[in-house]
Amino acid sequence: MLLHPAGHTRSPAMHRAAYDALGIDAVYLAFDVPPERLEDAIRGARALGARQISVSLPHKEAVLPLLDAVDETARRIGAVNTIVRTGERLVGHNTDWLGAVQAIERERSLGGARAVVLGAGGAARGVVFGLLERGAHVTVLNRTADRAHALARALGAHGSGSLDEIGSIGFDVLVNTTSVGLRSDESPVPAAAIAAGALVMDAVYEPQRTRLLRDAQARGARTLGGKWMLVLQAAEQLRLWTGREAPLDVMAAAFDRASPYPP
Repeated sequence: MLLHPAGHTRSPAMHRAAYDALGIDAVYLAFDVPPERLEDAIRGARALGARQISVSLPHKEAVLPLLDAVDETARRIGAVNTIVRTGERLVGHNTDWLGAVQAIERERSLGGARAVVLGAGGAARGVVFGLLERGAHVTVLNRTADRAHALARALGAHGSGSLDEIGSIGFDVLVNTTSVGLRSDESPVPAAAIAAGALVMDAVYEPQRTRLLRDAQARGARTLGGKWMLVLQAAEQLRLWTGREAPLDVMAAAFDRASPYPP
């Protein structure tokens, strides 16, 4: 797993638990790779014969030109979070989008839903793509409005703007893909902007009950933490890497055990 800064990640615990449950002789490690060393890291992975690579923030977009091929979905999204070695070639895929929509669809259908996505990075690209694929009407909001406009144009979202426009936009689903709230008591939007009855998902999972989710619950909205988005995208990674179905219960339990925060 390539990310920066390394910090605390539950992906190694989830994947190792799945390998053990499936009897797969493999290990999953996290490597802190600063952006200026990403090319070196990919070169090193090739030399070491690494067969399976996860790509996390902030490398999901920058890694594309370093690969031999990118599948059509990841190319449309413009971000890669999963690399599969096929022979001597490194092929990029994206499982973030599937993890996000499958997590939301555990709670509600997305066809015709009004969805707002906060953020314009690699994770946001996957979420926006997934929501559009499921038939949602999507608006992208970001601290820097120009980046929101660019993402919306690239993927065909229906609207875009800056974060401070959230109060004037009605929504049925709100998804935070920014890092605001990560190991802090901050929220990317004011509580007053959250409507009762909406579904609010926070891709941040440290802590599991972020300020955004607590505010949403207090406003009468339904809430969804980042746990199942992470578990479900990891399950799709495992399928791509091994051709086998992932033990979801095992991975979810490993996620919980790896948490430094109470549920």
